[in-house]
Amino acid sequence: MKRVFKGTEPASFTEWKNSANAEWSPTYPTLQNPQKRELHNSLLLEQGFFCCYCGRETDADSSHIEHFKPQEHYEELALEYQNLHASCLRETKPGNPLHCGHRKGNWFDEAHYISPMDAQCEQRFRYLRTGEIQPTDSDDLPATKMIEVLALDIAYLNHRRQNIIRRLFDDEFITQASDEDLTFLVAAIRSAETHDQKAFDHVIARYAEQLLSR
Repeated sequence: MKRVFKGTEPASFTEWKNSANAEWSPTYPTLQNPQKRELHNSLLLEQGFFCCYCGRETDADSSHIEHFKPQEHYEELALEYQNLHASCLRETKPGNPLHCGHRKGNWFDEAHYISPMDAQCEQRFRYLRTGEIQPTDSDDLPATKMIEVLALDIAYLNHRRQNIIRRLFDDEFITQASDEDLTFLVAAIRSAETHDQKAFDHVIARYAEQLLSR
């Protein structure tokens, strides 16, 4: 999971919500363009055009507005900006494995969830050189559940992560890298401006942190 730093909702979205009157109240189904498009773009911008869950690259044509707490069960949060993210996969196609927001659907468990806004959300997961994802703590039930619900362990994502990890962390690098080198790498990724980040950077940072804790 990739951490999301929430910003301020677009003014057009705020104005649209504030236009409620005695005869009309704003609801998510009635949200239309240009306000919906500007909302979607705002979410993508603050996330660096990466999925809030898996961290792959995405854009307006390949993502959707995700309600972290599903609007079906949390109607009062349907238009709450802090509950909205951009998740990859705009449309589902037969035969393609679902993951992230579309896979989660209307699931939510108050006792077993991790929010992309949690300061330590990235640290609750670890990665193998094969690209596989695991809970950092085997007893961390919410982390285990999020991997399952978001299908973060599907072959496609494992393969993407494996390529990223092995490209940097080859045998020579692992043998020669000092703790100072690894610490610098983690700090550089964690402090990078959103527009300077790359897909799966959070995986690289976590793998470096794992090497530091050997």
